[in-house]
Amino acid sequence: MFQDRLLLWKFKTGSQDAFCRIYEKYVNDLLTLAANLLADGSSAEDVVQDVFISFVKSADKFYLTGSLKGYLATCVANRARDYIRDNKRRQTVRRGETERIAPEPQSPVQLVIRSEELEKLGCAMTRLPYEQREVVVLHLHSALRFRQIARLQNVSVKTVQSRYRYGLDKLRSILNGEVEK
Repeated sequence: MFQDRLLLWKFKTGSQDAFCRIYEKYVNDLLTLAANLLADGSSAEDVVQDVFISFVKSADKFYLTGSLKGYLATCVANRARDYIRDNKRRQTVRRGETERIAPEPQSPVQLVIRSEELEKLGCAMTRLPYEQREVVVLHLHSALRFRQIARLQNVSVKTVQSRYRYGLDKLRSILNGEVEK
């Protein structure tokens, strides 16, 4: 948190290196978040780039009140929602389109196992309604609290908790169904 505030201060005073460090620190997490929300890797890249461009443009007016990662994750979720609305996409997303962006494991065996697990999880995530998927991803991946997600989605905390619970239940059901097949 302190490091983020220092980087942000340096960035606001004109340090390009500080922006590069912020970008490098968060880009992979934000790409994974966007890919999970949009189920499309190239759209995820567009959304994350748009967020960083907006971040640069508004840097002089920006004041950090919480975590920088949380702020950027919220921006990505908002931009992903706008992207979906603009492209008139609905809750159904074609299976198999999710491109997972994650660090590679150490051994080839671990890579194969992780790749299969991520593919199954990615397919299962695309079958969730968007609101549930957004809550699950924001809470688990970006570590946002339910209260923050509620403000983001403009709903009550109880609604967010319900979406989270229903999303996890549906994921369990989908993944258990695939294991049994």
